[in-house]
Amino acid sequence: MKQSQAKAMIDDESLIDAGPLLDKEPFLDKEPLIDNEHWLNVAQRCPSPNFNHRPEDEISLLVIHNISLPPKQYGGPFVQDFFCNRLDIKADPYFAEIAHLQVSSHLFIRRDGTIIQFVPFNQRAWHAGLSHYSGRDNCNDFSIGIEMEGCDDEAYTDFQYASLQQVTALLMQAYPDISTDRITGHEFISPKRKTDPGRVFKWQRLFTGLKC
Repeated sequence: MKQSQAKAMIDDESLIDAGPLLDKEPFLDKEPLIDNEHWLNVAQRCPSPNFNHRPEDEISLLVIHNISLPPKQYGGPFVQDFFCNRLDIKADPYFAEIAHLQVSSHLFIRRDGTIIQFVPFNQRAWHAGLSHYSGRDNCNDFSIGIEMEGCDDEAYTDFQYASLQQVTALLMQAYPDISTDRITGHEFISPKRKTDPGRVFKWQRLFTGLKC
């Protein structure tokens, strides 16, 4: 099977550093699992109205993104507000430019590793937009989207990588059509529009954590 562009990037010597491993797992209070309604039990639920049914039941692609609102500011409630159509345009001048958009992702991983889920995995979150992967358009139809709190040029945290590794392993187990060759970044499926998760994202670290 042809490697994804993201998987192929682990051959880039600038991306070899897999980073330190945390001594503790990110989910300490309960065994992580995906329930029968396609919610992650260790994630905070923040249901978004921005989703619809998949045209088929296929779930075969994982797309990594980044987001921060306002740009390069972390820890506030604004990503949740944005994905739930309640963004206050008075809170920051930038918000007036995006408040009309109706978008979402399945998961959002904060800088401290906390995971927030907006859409159940079997539903079609609106994260990819105009996109193309392996000869197919409309990646939202068959993908799961994960937003990392961050930006293209600031390193992601150890806690984020730990949470991402664990949730990716769970997703691959629950939806076996997602293989390591079918994990990619928004920049690769929408190359003329998007640049995330950016050059600082350590693909090698993700794949090493998956033991692939």
